[in-house]
Amino acid sequence: MTFLIVGGSGFLGTELVRQARADGHTTVATYATKPGSASPSAWRRLDLRDSGSLDTVLSEVRPEVVLNVSSGSAHWPTTAEGPVRLAMAAAKYGSRIVHVSSDAIFSGADVHYDESSLPDPVTPYGAAKAAAETGVLAVHQKAMVARTSLIIGHGRSVHERLVHDLAAGTRDGALFTDDVRCPVHVTDLAAALLELAAADATGIHHLAGPDAVSRHELGILIAARDGLDATQLPTGLRAESTLPGALDVRLDSRATQQGLRTTLRGARQFLRPGFAI
Repeated sequence: MTFLIVGGSGFLGTELVRQARADGHTTVATYATKPGSASPSAWRRLDLRDSGSLDTVLSEVRPEVVLNVSSGSAHWPTTAEGPVRLAMAAAKYGSRIVHVSSDAIFSGADVHYDESSLPDPVTPYGAAKAAAETGVLAVHQKAMVARTSLIIGHGRSVHERLVHDLAAGTRDGALFTDDVRCPVHVTDLAAALLELAAADATGIHHLAGPDAVSRHELGILIAARDGLDATQLPTGLRAESTLPGALDVRLDSRATQQGLRTTLRGARQFLRPGFAI
């Protein structure tokens, strides 16, 4: 099978390239500014804002599956409109598409969210991700949207690096005790995405861990695993900060998990000291 991994230079993209190549798939990865550390079959530069760039890459690679794991930002042309252009190009060349979305599409008002929950974002980033979901599903009949949460793993995620910086006192900030998510390990997430892609899955799926933890508890778990002094981690309340965003958002992944061979492990398991991934 030939995969086109859009955002292959990123954290999740790197793991997808590794696993797809290990499984014997032809894997072409894209980058926006420069290639990453992964070793795909080939690299292609891609600008999601440029329909011509998309058409060129899709026509050259002719992938069976496009995996869009580009992270983006609140920049509307890239994060909201870009995935829709990508889905249209995938449909044109007969490629299936798996689009990775975020729990940022939810406000936290309902706390628990399954695949039937409707987006109600409260940030520009969340709004862009919600718009991308809607557009991708509208323009591609066989599209799959995978919503996930905080991605952790191997000490390389932004969340793990933040904890190390805070513990060392080299960065200002705080770990909120009222900001709750369901972290997932990058290895599990990549394996689940490839499994769903191979199974021709469509529609909306949730891929998050079963453990709901605050950012502060997550920091303590990371500190314990890595031998850091957790007492040095500053705490705070997001509700009292100026940072926008939802408080308690818990993705319910049980429906998707029932159909997977891959187990989505919880943070309290995969961050346990000595636990082997």
